[in-house]
Amino acid sequence: MSRAAKRKHVLREIDDYSPPTKNQQIVKVVASKGNNLHEVETADKSRFLVSMPMKFRKFFWIKRGNFIVIEPIQEGVKVKGEMTRILTNEHIKYYKQDNIWPDFDNNKKQSEGIFDNDLPMKANSVPAMIETYSDSDESDIDYSNDSDCD
Repeated sequence: MSRAAKRKHVLREIDDYSPPTKNQQIVKVVASKGNNLHEVETADKSRFLVSMPMKFRKFFWIKRGNFIVIEPIQEGVKVKGEMTRILTNEHIKYYKQDNIWPDFDNNKKQSEGIFDNDLPMKANSVPAMIETYSDSDESDIDYSNDSDCD
């Protein structure tokens, strides 16, 4: 099969909006570990490695924060799953409408509350330890006592 034909079949799989099966799971990519391995996080905050199959390796870039569908593998000790589908923004919208989407933001509100009581800084205020100079400030400086200017 030619490279163009492979790409056509892989891209056709992305347009599939069918929900994950019972043994499949939607996860969030946390980090890329190299050798086509990615660390993922489930909705219940457990982390493990998944592998990218050969059909995706030349055609897609997986970044931190992307969502994928994985299928668990039994023989894996460190690598516990394999990617079956890469989800786009359209997939996420569709799954949220159908109430299939897991709640990845359940702990986000707890971590956001750390700096809530800080006062907002004005847009044109400058911290006290930073001094600003203008052209008029240079006229007030007396260079006559500098011994290095000889």
